[in-house]
Amino acid sequence: MHPLEKFTYCPVCGSKRFAENNEKSKHCADCGFTYYQNPSAATAAFIMNSRGELLVERRGNEPAKGTLDLPGGFIDNEETAEEGVAREIMEETGLRVSRTEYMFSLPNIYLYSGMTIHTLDLFFRCEVDEGAEPVAADDAAECFWLPIGELRPELFGLRSIRQAIQLFLKSLE
Repeated sequence: MHPLEKFTYCPVCGSKRFAENNEKSKHCADCGFTYYQNPSAATAAFIMNSRGELLVERRGNEPAKGTLDLPGGFIDNEETAEEGVAREIMEETGLRVSRTEYMFSLPNIYLYSGMTIHTLDLFFRCEVDEGAEPVAADDAAECFWLPIGELRPELFGLRSIRQAIQLFLKSLE
């Protein structure tokens, strides 16, 4: 189901004459408001330690509960992507980010509360204090250091994260 199908009434005036304008927008015939469905911005982090291990999490919530993930999440309003990834890492692992470096982005589709959310996932290489140990919190059920040789994209539950793991592994070759 396309996300716009969930919106029946105009969010500005409440009119039922809120109809498809094109594949990414709906338009209200009464008040003239046009709503565009654009992707939500999200982040994910590649955090390595000096032993050649990557910090991974086990998802504590749906979607893909129980599968592996990278630390990260949705960017808040009035927040940069760098601030968002640092905040999410702190919330999920208790680790303080000392450096971020943008790597690449990938589109994703995220099913949340019965609604399809299109995201643009921004991937960063992040550094934290050497020797700092993560503690799972927020929506991370578990977090641990995984040796690079044991990274398997198929163990990660979200499409964009699987693709990112593949790209990350290729970059290490």
